[in-house]
Amino acid sequence: MRPPLPVAPTLKRLGVAIRSLELPAIEKIGEESMGDAFQVLVSTMLSAQTKDAVTLASSLRLFAVAPDPASLARLTTSRIEKLIYPVSFYRNKAVHLKETARILVRDFAGAVPTTMDALLTLPGVGRKTANLTLIVACRSRDNICVDTHVHRIANRFGWVRTRMPEQTERALYEVAPRRWWATINLHLVTWGQHVCKPVFPQCGRCILNDTCPKIGVVREGRVA
Repeated sequence: MRPPLPVAPTLKRLGVAIRSLELPAIEKIGEESMGDAFQVLVSTMLSAQTKDAVTLASSLRLFAVAPDPASLARLTTSRIEKLIYPVSFYRNKAVHLKETARILVRDFAGAVPTTMDALLTLPGVGRKTANLTLIVACRSRDNICVDTHVHRIANRFGWVRTRMPEQTERALYEVAPRRWWATINLHLVTWGQHVCKPVFPQCGRCILNDTCPKIGVVREGRVA
């Protein structure tokens, strides 16, 4: 078996390679909203187990009606459901969004908190959502966001040997140089959406094909 890929050089190469690829939905929303923390938070909540195109469209529909916590808190849950459908678990997410907006207005003067502990008190907000909000909206350089793409690819590259995303986050803090923490999610999610896919990764078009250990890869996808 090939040795693990070196973390920093690999991230540097991926950073160049993803420049020609489409940004993930949350980064798009972060750019278009000029880093609006509320919109980044909400779109990240919507993104769980949902394809990027659906996340983006649902987020924009919602923000056209409720661009801030106060306006979202005034909407009925059924109205929120209609606006965010067809994101996965849209009924549960509608409940969480309304309650989160209410708490932001009541306890945080309508602002999104800027600490992990405070973010985790919001309904439906876990570490992935909190980390990505801090990175994209608050420009934190001290967080690593681990979603399914990051978890899968970090193991596939041999950087970590973990079973759960929470374990992967802890492990990456140990093996990744600090200067790369905030960009790990962007690099690996973009690469994972376009090349290093969950099933049948397109190794033949990957810039890392000759050195990647491809841990757990059973069958590669065809390259057109």
